[in-house]
Amino acid sequence: MYAQGQLVIDELDIKLARDGKNNSELVRAVHDVTVTDGLLNIELKASKGQAILNALVVRKTTTTSVDIQTSNDWELVWNDEFDYEGKPDPNKWSYDIWPAGKVNDEDQTYTDLLENVQVKDGNLIITAHKEDYGNAKYTSGRIHSQGKGDLLYGRVEVRAKLPKGQGTWSAIWMLPSDPFKYETTCSQDEDWQGNSTCDAWPNSGEIDIMEHVGYDMQTIHGTVHNKAYYWVNSEQRKASFEGETVDQAFHVYSIEWTPEHIIVFFDETPYFFYSNESTGWEAWPFDHPYHVILNLAIGGSWGTAGGPIDDSIFPVSMEVDYVRVFKPLP
Repeated sequence: MYAQGQLVIDELDIKLARDGKNNSELVRAVHDVTVTDGLLNIELKASKGQAILNALVVRKTTTTSVDIQTSNDWELVWNDEFDYEGKPDPNKWSYDIWPAGKVNDEDQTYTDLLENVQVKDGNLIITAHKEDYGNAKYTSGRIHSQGKGDLLYGRVEVRAKLPKGQGTWSAIWMLPSDPFKYETTCSQDEDWQGNSTCDAWPNSGEIDIMEHVGYDMQTIHGTVHNKAYYWVNSEQRKASFEGETVDQAFHVYSIEWTPEHIIVFFDETPYFFYSNESTGWEAWPFDHPYHVILNLAIGGSWGTAGGPIDDSIFPVSMEVDYVRVFKPLP
């Protein structure tokens, strides 16, 4: 896709971007397109088949960034600036210590080792290694704020630099702090993650602030999952953004969440909008507290969708400068 004669979306594999589901929607956003003559020129070129565009939304770029911490609209209620050394603050974070394959067919095991999750030089560093550990050929880290930094409505900001390399699958996301809120097939307090007989997921929801897979380096993704709309039924609700230097520089990944909508941002540019249809919990399970999760997966169903893991990339890290949670001021 070309805008104003410049290539803005390159080598977009439509079927792959739709998770292999032909009927799924596909939304792709770009930014920094300059129009000087009052006319926006868009050109689609297909390498195979015919290029099709269903709709085009154009928004004016905001030229001044808002300092949320000093804004009259938001109050900082929970944060970690990672201004210390060693393991993540146990008053704010907990580890998921899992074997390979527990969720999403991921190839790594998650540990609480310092080599996998460490706070150093002002950043949280989650590092994946190629090494034999338990049942896995790779190790990495996954931490969460459940019970320590839960949020119902507000804004979440995470400033991060993402890893590079085929096979990486980094994520900044949210899960319900009570995963059994809308389940219909689970036993209370059972291990529901990776459990095919328990429908806590997707029933109770998931909010993905950022996902990134290394075989598609220039693209980041914002998504919501729920009973009505998720990839299994070809009804996924998500959008993707062309963010060119995600492995070379820090960017801010954020959401704003109200009872009416969820908006996902890349560096203050909104690109994914999901509205409350007021049709019930199946489409809007986002009415109870959620918590933040930070992880770097290796391989898995999405990490290897573009090809096998490149073992030459290790060790590889996701770096997080800060996590900030805000509530709207009355």
